[in-house]
Amino acid sequence: MSDEKKSIKGGEFLIKEANIEDIFIAEEWDEEQKMMRDTCYDFLNAEIFPDLDRIDQLEEGLMPSKLDKAGELGLLGISIPAKYGGFEKDFNTSLLINEATGSGHSFAVALSAHTGIGTLPILYYGNEEQKAKYLPDLTTGAKKACYCLTEPGSGSDANSGKTKAVLSEDGSHYTLNGQKMWITNGGFADIFIVFAKVDNDENLSALIVEKEFGGISLNPEEHKMGIKGSSTRQVFFNDVKVPKENFLGEREGGFKIALNILNIGRIKLAAAALGAMKRIISQSINYSNEREQFGRQISKYGAIRYKLAEQAIQSFAVESALYRTGLNIDQATEELLAGGMDEAQAKLKGVEEFAIEAAILKVFGSEALDYVIDEGVQVFGGMGYSADAPMERSYRDSRINRIFEGTNEINRMLIVDMLLKRAMKGQLNLLGPAQAVQKELMSIPDFGEQDDRLLAAEDRYIANFKKAILMTAGAAVQKLMTSLAKEQEILMNLSDMVIQTYVAESMLLRVKKIIQLKGEQEAEQKIAAVQTYIYDAADKINKSGKDAINSFAEGDEQRMMLLGIKRFTKVAPFNVKEARQSIAQHLIAENKYAL
Repeated sequence: MSDEKKSIKGGEFLIKEANIEDIFIAEEWDEEQKMMRDTCYDFLNAEIFPDLDRIDQLEEGLMPSKLDKAGELGLLGISIPAKYGGFEKDFNTSLLINEATGSGHSFAVALSAHTGIGTLPILYYGNEEQKAKYLPDLTTGAKKACYCLTEPGSGSDANSGKTKAVLSEDGSHYTLNGQKMWITNGGFADIFIVFAKVDNDENLSALIVEKEFGGISLNPEEHKMGIKGSSTRQVFFNDVKVPKENFLGEREGGFKIALNILNIGRIKLAAAALGAMKRIISQSINYSNEREQFGRQISKYGAIRYKLAEQAIQSFAVESALYRTGLNIDQATEELLAGGMDEAQAKLKGVEEFAIEAAILKVFGSEALDYVIDEGVQVFGGMGYSADAPMERSYRDSRINRIFEGTNEINRMLIVDMLLKRAMKGQLNLLGPAQAVQKELMSIPDFGEQDDRLLAAEDRYIANFKKAILMTAGAAVQKLMTSLAKEQEILMNLSDMVIQTYVAESMLLRVKKIIQLKGEQEAEQKIAAVQTYIYDAADKINKSGKDAINSFAEGDEQRMMLLGIKRFTKVAPFNVKEARQSIAQHLIAENKYAL
């Protein structure tokens, strides 16, 4: 391996310049992947969109029947090995399927819960007997799965759960007792992945529990703001006898299972959000082309064009970062497999390596979707508020995504926490680059020669954004030491700087690759999108940096760092109105999302 190129590490984007060869872009899908994506679109159009009202009314047996039909098409087995009946596709392809089904409202939630948190713990942590017993039925949809982690007294602090599993005297089975809540698919699941503490253990373990074991009871369906068609119930385990062979993974290893499955869930949530965004944008464009006010289509007005363009820019941004990370995960997995690691372990470690990026995508994707749907309602005006038009359901359904898979606040803090822990363990060299930035602050700025090549200025801006992060985070660590972990506002400021920089760089890399593949003319609107995004990101990073610095620094140190933030977020004047007009006109002409 010494002569081979090593794949990039998670979090390394902050200190390493990425190349376009290291990223995958959505323009590179092959014919088979496009066919699988189109199958998903056809399925939604035929089976889901016509029945949205029935699904939202939780019509008995309807959602399970939809999952059965998805199983017949193979949509439940994208990541499952062929020997269990699946397609055995790579991680990026699984993300594409999540995107393609992501506009399916409550169905998308049920599908993701079944194929993700319901199935993957068995795929990645099950022994061969467990996989052979359960995966074929989960792949076809003959059995439906759910994931039981949250309890009334334990949400983000999952390890404080009270559910108990007591090993019988003869060691043949565990007796399970406890209560779980917010269980997606709980009303019709056959297989429950349950997290519990064995005997007097301090940490969680995991069990595969079948409904047929008996002793499982359910509360009525929860009444929710959105995703009304997603079955959400409290589940009670009353002296459930679970055979010892249904113990999943290692004892007290449940929290690790939960964390790693959540990493996968986070990035896949961003994929589903992207699918929803694209559909909402197309609906917004369609409506703006049809609706007339003051004798003109509303798509001719600047205020509406701003909204359409910004919706598209946000969607393009999510897509750029999503498939960049997906390729990184696939590359890391391949490298681990080449090193002799077991396949399931390699896939888990590949995702775990990019847990930082998964958290970035979860936060950015869910918030971008909320922005897109909010503006979708506004484009529709009064009709946007009506249940007879498509925006009302989308608006309510989108809100859960900032809570699902760990709240966005938790994920923001995790981003910085993981970066610093990796630095302290020597896995990520943040100290050297941070010290270099401190030295640069004390020197006279090197203005050098102006590089007028296309996007050269944006390259420089991204490099400076990274310096702004390293300067601010480095000073915060030095000043606050161990107490930084308690300074949640500062952590979230730093996290927002990281998120904006990663997304901006991902867009820039994608646009450069499109130019290389298709030429500058083909990339005209995409160039406008990345230039607009980076121009806006500079202000956001500047504000977050200033807020963080003003929270912990004072005197000369504060003044010097504020000058540094100003220097590292300085961008040239740019006509964002003209750029957004260009994007909007393209979308309006295509009458759909077309970036």
